[in-house]
This record gives sequence, C-alpha cells and structure tokens, in this order.
Amino acid sequence: MSEVEAEEVVRELPTLVDTSRVREMPTTARGVRTRAALVATARNVFERDGFINSRLADITAGANCSIGTFYTYFDSKEEIFTAVMQAAADDMLHPGLPRVDDDLSNVAAILDASNRAYVEAYKRNAKLNLLLEQVATIDPNFRQLRLERAKAFAERNARWIKRLQDAGYANPELDPYMTARALSPILGRLAYHVYALEEPGMSDDSIVQTATRVWLDALGVPLDGSKRA
Repeated sequence: MSEVEAEEVVRELPTLVDTSRVREMPTTARGVRTRAALVATARNVFERDGFINSRLADITAGANCSIGTFYTYFDSKEEIFTAVMQAAADDMLHPGLPRVDDDLSNVAAILDASNRAYVEAYKRNAKLNLLLEQVATIDPNFRQLRLERAKAFAERNARWIKRLQDAGYANPELDPYMTARALSPILGRLAYHVYALEEPGMSDDSIVQTATRVWLDALGVPLDGSKRA
C-alpha cells in the first residue's frame, strides 16, 4: 500500500510540515493572492535552481513584488520553502482518488487505486521530493520534517492494518506499526528512484502492481478478497 489510502482515512493524517515555521495566512483577499503568488514562484525557483542557489530576488521578481513585501509574509528563504513543501504535502495527501467502495472485501482494489493516485501525485512533486531529501541532509529542521512525515504515514497505515486484522483479512500476529514502518516506504522509494532520480526501466503499472502485491502478500490478505481461514 502507498502512503495514501482512502480519502476518509487521509483526512485523519496530521500535517506533514512544521507549521510553526510558517506564519498565519493573511486575512485579506489581496494578501492571500500575493502570498499565493510568492509560494508559486518560489516553487518554480526552487525546482529550477535548488534550495542553496535560489535567491529571494528571483522569487520576488517572479511574483512582481518587492523584497519588503516578501518580508510581510515570510521571514526567510527557509520559511517560504516550508510553505512550498506544505502545499506539496497537501497534494500528496489529497491526490484525487477515484471512488472505490470502502469495503474490506475490496482491499486489492483500494490498494491499487490509492497507489496509482500516489504515483501521479509523486510525479507532480518529484523535483520537490528530491529537493527535500537534499535539504534534509544540511538542515536539521527539514531532517526532522522528513522523519515526521515518515512517522505520520506509518501511523496512519498502522491504523488501516489494524482494521484489516480486526476484520479477519490480515495476519493478526503482525505488529501494525512495525509492519507499516517496514511496508510504507516501498512505493515511496520506488517513486523516488523513478521520478526524482529518473532511473529508467520501470513503468507506472509495474511500480503500482508490485507495491500492491507486496503489501497483500506481507499482510497475508487473500488475493480472492476472502477472509483468512
């Protein structure tokens, strides 16, 4: 299973970004538009130039505002990078899943749909995901963000595994949280190598099908949709 499952479960997940590094949203329509323009431009600049080489002057020029205006909404390059990552995280969490009946007898279909939605969201944010990996190696705050994101996804997936166990579909001997920590990175790392590092030779279908089958096998979920004997 990917880091994204069913929509109703996704809504339970806490934010993946340290929002203490981001100011409150502006209250005026003009302020909201200006801030959104800065964040959108900053994303383009970060993706083009990387975090270290990006300049506030390029961000403000692209957003058609002054440096003074920038500091009305953000204190630093780190703060606007956090805002960019927050927007990307929201996209990863709510990628627009196709409607699949939330019936546990339909586990394979739920996994397939969520994995495919995750892959599409990852492709949209591949450059930022690569950038977060890089920045996390030099900034302890973003390293903590990276760890918290992994933990949050694992905790959410652990709840879903426990639900499968209680309903008789998954192996009850597995520890839900440790199993989630072991399985949650599967699709994420495949996507990271293919879409962020641009490793050739793997298609979307092969990634999704492999991740889905590994999850089902590891959890001991019968492929025919029945409960365990």
